Amino acid sequence: MKMFTPRARFFALVTSLVLGAGALASLASEQAQQASQSEWRYIGGDAWHTRSTQLNQINPSNLEKLKVAWEWAEKSLGPLTARATPIYVNGKLITVAGEKRTVVSLDPATGKTLWMFQEPETFRSKYSMRAGYGKGVAYAEVGGKGVVFITSPGFFLYALDAETGKPLEGWGRAVPLPGFPKSGTVDLVEDLVRDWEPWEKLQRRYDPNQGMPLEIGYITSSSPPIVVNGVVVVGNSAEQGYNQSRIENVPGDILAYDARTGKFMWKFHMLPRPGEFGHETWENDAWKFTGDISSWAPMAADPERGLVYIPTNGATIDFYGGHRPGNNLFSTSLIALDVKTGKRVWHFQMVHHDIWNYDTPTAPVLLDITQNGRRVPVVVQTTKQSFAYAFNRVTGQPLWPIEEKPAPNGLIPGEKLANTQPFPTKPAP
Repeated sequence: MKMFTPRARFFALVTSLVLGAGALASLASEQAQQASQSEWRYIGGDAWHTRSTQLNQINPSNLEKLKVAWEWAEKSLGPLTARATPIYVNGKLITVAGEKRTVVSLDPATGKTLWMFQEPETFRSKYSMRAGYGKGVAYAEVGGKGVVFITSPGFFLYALDAETGKPLEGWGRAVPLPGFPKSGTVDLVEDLVRDWEPWEKLQRRYDPNQGMPLEIGYITSSSPPIVVNGVVVVGNSAEQGYNQSRIENVPGDILAYDARTGKFMWKFHMLPRPGEFGHETWENDAWKFTGDISSWAPMAADPERGLVYIPTNGATIDFYGGHRPGNNLFSTSLIALDVKTGKRVWHFQMVHHDIWNYDTPTAPVLLDITQNGRRVPVVVQTTKQSFAYAFNRVTGQPLWPIEEKPAPNGLIPGEKLANTQPFPTKPAP
């Protein structure tokens, strides 16, 4: 049998990504076409999340001839996380494994472990409901050095030297807990709750071991951050909406940090506060106590235009919203943010007042198409309903009409559903 190169072995691990590109690959942008022929630096392949590659050494004609070259199984960590996609950069496979979401660097030719990094145990990490849900890591070159970024089950952000796995010196701020590195870390919960009214009302000293006090909410992570033009953008994940037993929760605000220093840059409020766009869509003052609007799915970005695209899930609780009347921005939406400032450029809400667990489940995909004889930059968001919402990714203008159609009223006392819901006219679901 023909021997395959290390880079081909990596793509054998993600054959579904290679062979499933289909029509999207045929419309792929210059950005995807010019991507490195030997690397996969994002879990979606590139910042556009096209999940495609120009590599062709493995193809339908020889796929059946592939054989297992090696298997990696570090039983002390637990299995490789089923939801994770490894990145491949500078001759290394880097992914996450086990309930502690241990970062693992492997030699793709032999499967040999090159380094591992594991977050110290805390109350908040042991409590995490999404510990084994990690989808992978982020990567960027910062100051000429390769850096791996990971958000942990305990909701810390780490910056690791891609060659050694060691936390970066002089990056972020020290976490005052045993076992934590002196640098290379940021406590995301501390930044999330700062200036949030339910936290301030507790008048309590912040405890980094506990993190978010459970009586006011719960926060962790699922997808890795995304690094865009020197900015690390961090999403998050809350308690599963179908398990929630109370109307209070924490807003899943988007956080951003300087990739070079770890310094906090900005926060985007997922539940608009007074004076902010969309605040009027939260009646009953529900913006004060509810939450769960996060970006548990991966994000995508357009580095050329400095935009990051945030897919969001629904508000607390998944199947009842009588306590939060209104359309509830920015739940179940796609939001385009300026990556340097965190300012909203545009948004679109796919489901008004979501009570159906229709949270946006996957990263948006960026591509360029020709429409009416001109090249159009596009972002497409697919949903659980199998709709594909397509927009000009710069302006947010729908590519084809999206019609607001009458929707049925609810039968549950106290529930007030939206009168209409948006349906794309093209492409067909």
